[in-house]
Amino acid sequence: MEQKTKWKTAAAAAAAASAAGVSSLLAKRMKNKAFCPVCEWKRLTGKLRLHPVTSPDCGNGAAKTPPMGWSSWNLFERNINETLILEIAEAMRNSGLADAGYCYVNLDDCWQSSERDEHGRLQADLSAFPHGIRALADKVNALGLKLGIYSSNGDRTCEDYPASLRHEAIDADTFAAWGVEYFKYDFCHNRRISEKAPLVSAIELSLPGESAFETIAPDAVTCSGRARVFTDEKSGRAYLTGLDSHAGAFRFETEMQTDCALVLTLRVKKPADAERFLRLTVNGKDEYHLYAPKMRAPVPDPGDRRIQTTVRLQKGKNTLVFDNPVRSRFDSAALQYRHMGRELRRATREFAEQNGTEEKPIVYSICEWGFNFPWKWGRQAGNLWRTTGDIKPVWASVLAIYERNVRLWNYAAPGGWNDPDMLEVGVGKLTEDENRAHFSLWCMMAAPLILGNDVRTFVLPDGTADSSNKTLQMLTNKAMIEIDQDALGIQCRRIKAGLQDVLVKPLTGARAAVCVFNKTRRPATVALELQDIANEGFVQLKQKDCYEVFDVWENKTQQCTGALSATVKPHGVKVYIIK
Repeated sequence: MEQKTKWKTAAAAAAAASAAGVSSLLAKRMKNKAFCPVCEWKRLTGKLRLHPVTSPDCGNGAAKTPPMGWSSWNLFERNINETLILEIAEAMRNSGLADAGYCYVNLDDCWQSSERDEHGRLQADLSAFPHGIRALADKVNALGLKLGIYSSNGDRTCEDYPASLRHEAIDADTFAAWGVEYFKYDFCHNRRISEKAPLVSAIELSLPGESAFETIAPDAVTCSGRARVFTDEKSGRAYLTGLDSHAGAFRFETEMQTDCALVLTLRVKKPADAERFLRLTVNGKDEYHLYAPKMRAPVPDPGDRRIQTTVRLQKGKNTLVFDNPVRSRFDSAALQYRHMGRELRRATREFAEQNGTEEKPIVYSICEWGFNFPWKWGRQAGNLWRTTGDIKPVWASVLAIYERNVRLWNYAAPGGWNDPDMLEVGVGKLTEDENRAHFSLWCMMAAPLILGNDVRTFVLPDGTADSSNKTLQMLTNKAMIEIDQDALGIQCRRIKAGLQDVLVKPLTGARAAVCVFNKTRRPATVALELQDIANEGFVQLKQKDCYEVFDVWENKTQQCTGALSATVKPHGVKVYIIK
């Protein structure tokens, strides 16, 4: 009892000391005339959430329906080469997968050499891909298919090869030149963008190789928000400040006699504690990311650090706006992925213009594992966004990923899709019913259909399709694929949840797909009242006395009045198209 009393006394004393410390810190901060309690509260709470931005869809015109194809990672992981990829592409054509809609042949991690080339460009493994990616893309295209490639939004890829963070422009140009038409962008070794902005003492514009023809001092710009000019008492130099965490911005305008590319130099105070970041937006559309690395060693004048980039300006008036929009790790990821999306669109457009060819838009697959709410900003960056961690070829993984992705139905639409990761059909030890359920659920959720199995097993020695292969039959089920690829682009909604889920997906032609999913290890029978389904507000089914019901997996049609009884196997599905 005495020990408990001592513990309570000690705890009370610790709490009092902690409160006193916080009060003391707050008191010290409040003595600072620039201290703003409301601003401080916003800054601290802002670190815990995503701050949406008003931005249009990515607008690359790709992936109007969920992408379909194959990826090397699930089965082959690090062991890929040019011969294997061409064998896969030929098998996709010969097996009928290409005719069913599977058109992308995607290289995942480990296609790269360990170093960039002498021009700073990514290059393929010199032994595994001796003819390079451009030649491989041409051969894949000749088979009627498209080549996809992989990188990471980090310093290195997940397998520690060169990645694309802060190399977005040159890598996008490289992919466009290679004829790549699908790009998966992972999240390994990511570096967060700093919420702090550098202190700016001057902005200079010059032609490449020449001295500045225009210098803008801090007091010559227009400030907004908390941005302001202050003078350092020690050096007497004026700086622009108040740009941290989207608190403020500054802008200026410049007149050009012609379209041109100019060198922009920022004179900043060299940061001693951490890297700093500024975003430059030109004319409300072109965006540049500027980083000021932290000070590694003392310098005579830390207020004269240079940051440079080349900016494209147009004839006439140009408006340049500088800010730091990052307030949280969520904002950082969204900004980085949107930046790569813009570079991909620019690169494919410029490559087509320079070569007089038709533009090949690159389907942009965002793969940051659902950590940063990508369904809220993914459409502004690309075409599909991973909503979960990596899938595994086991039932528990398939079920867990389904449970998360099925809730995000309102974010999917033509051109932008929730991505619950690649298909594990034909990989691992999933049963036939589990494989069928896995494939059906992905189709109902309007998910991308990216295969991960060895499709060469679908082709007989004489080069023809093995029409008796059950996995091939499953993956090429025409009606099931039509559900996934329906032009309305609507993800299913779960209208009944429990041991048996009921999913409904509106289809063109005033039809609806209905899936009954049995999660248990025992057979189950579920009654579906078709008129109740027609009464769902998001469904376009007309009220009828009798409906035509097509059983997708049994390939049978029946006329149904009233209720439809569905008997579903353990870990299985029944899928119907109703009209």
